[in-house]
Amino acid sequence: MNNRIVLQQKIHLDEQIVIEGPPLEALRFQGARCGKIVTVADREGREFRGRVVELTSRKGVLFFFDVFPSSTESSIDIILLQALPERERMELIIQKVTELGVSAIFPFKSSRSISLEEREAKQRKAHRWQTIAVKAVEQSRRARIPQVGTYRTFEEALALCDEEGLKILLWEKGGEPLKNVIRRSPPKKIYALVGPEGGFTDEEVERATATGFVPVKLGQRILRTETAAITLIGILQYELGDLS
Repeated sequence: MNNRIVLQQKIHLDEQIVIEGPPLEALRFQGARCGKIVTVADREGREFRGRVVELTSRKGVLFFFDVFPSSTESSIDIILLQALPERERMELIIQKVTELGVSAIFPFKSSRSISLEEREAKQRKAHRWQTIAVKAVEQSRRARIPQVGTYRTFEEALALCDEEGLKILLWEKGGEPLKNVIRRSPPKKIYALVGPEGGFTDEEVERATATGFVPVKLGQRILRTETAAITLIGILQYELGDLS
């Protein structure tokens, strides 16, 4: 699903535009309501800030009051595959990596991670994951909402990475320095695999490397899984994307 609001026309400041069809669907996905401010792209790729001034079942009306000097979206496509952590750490990860510009987030079950069933038995929160991403997009003024995928197995997570791109796996035991890997051949698409608090098992690392993943490390210290995920995305954006 393309959750970015794109209008096939030129936008001018201080004007109202009626939207229908796919742009209206994308607007609704972003939790549209009268008074809500959204980021919209026009046919030339420029991005504007607009306020919803009218919304019915058939149309929306936006008033545009500001334009960005450059795109709010990253020049690289980052897909985060995150082993499910305990407590509210998944919610924190979704919020922060969305602000940092990831394209998609896929939680999965690894050998040492908690299962979704165990986590939800204590307090149901998984149903809010996509909403958390929507709110993080609002805060960071992004134009695109990352997809928060359904919880899946480790094998299913690996199977998602079937397109061309750099595949990296955070592994504190024997990974290559991250900067060496990403500077060899700067990619346009990255699959980032982050494990649970106890790390990946040797068997999981072997299975991942067999599908093309390169083990990397961020340094000599052992980071909590949420710290590792957020730090990794920040470094990738600084080195390859839009934070430099």
